[in-house]
Amino acid sequence: MDSEALATFLMVHRQGGVSAAATALSRTQSAISRRLALLEEELGAVLFERVGRGLRLSQAGEALLPHAEKVAAALGDAVAAVQAAKSDAAGTVHIAAVGTLASSGLAAVLARLRTSLPGLDIRLQTATSAEVSEKVRASDIAVGLRYYEDPSPDLLCKVVHHEQLVVACAPSHPLAGKRLKSLVRLSKERWLAFPQPPRRTEPHAEAIFSQFLVRGVEQVDWSAVDSLTAQKRLVEAGFGLAFLQQSGIAEEVARGSLALIHVADLDVRVPVACVVRRSAFLSRATHALLAELERGEF
Repeated sequence: MDSEALATFLMVHRQGGVSAAATALSRTQSAISRRLALLEEELGAVLFERVGRGLRLSQAGEALLPHAEKVAAALGDAVAAVQAAKSDAAGTVHIAAVGTLASSGLAAVLARLRTSLPGLDIRLQTATSAEVSEKVRASDIAVGLRYYEDPSPDLLCKVVHHEQLVVACAPSHPLAGKRLKSLVRLSKERWLAFPQPPRRTEPHAEAIFSQFLVRGVEQVDWSAVDSLTAQKRLVEAGFGLAFLQQSGIAEEVARGSLALIHVADLDVRVPVACVVRRSAFLSRATHALLAELERGEF
């Protein structure tokens, strides 16, 4: 077994099939199939099962996956360490964040970092909390920002911020700017919320609906909207209410395009955790990014 075989295995898993993996690796399908067959022959186990037109990991493949990821991550660390030693350039930092955290506050943090490290290339992508952890674990990115800490032993997590959630509404809403005793008063309203990914949970959405459950409201009328910007625009237009992070709508509230409904029995603060892979090589730029994030000013 060698690193190339494990890299092929990982790519087939991530792309969901041999054809897509071959395209990603700029190889022929026959070369990928042959490399995978040799690895399975060496291990004496089938690593994938066919599902429709795609492939999914077998039980043996599931067992191999974390070890293959660690090998790939270690090789990536080795290359990154050598490149860092060869150059004084700031380099590139890859960061993934839950979409609702990619606000003007985070943009300000990244702008400060780029000012302190001229030439730094920052690559930001958004994902769910679970996907952020997966990307860090697979070494696709160096730093992740997600809701709540991840207990995985492969990851190091630190809570760096708490997001205050508030009830946002259109300025024309009858309750705009009003103070209510309980959230129950809003249980008959139409709500906008992020969709729940299949077989996964998104803590931001869970925190929202749990507020109604603890008050004895088992169902609310809601629509799934997977974009923070879309949620804000729809709320502005009067299509519903939404729980949104206070920092993320400060500009809209200040200019009057969004308003708040103040609820006396509502105080939801969702912890935001910074995630890195345990024992990963962290460049000078990555350390600087972590220091900025740990200030919690976003």
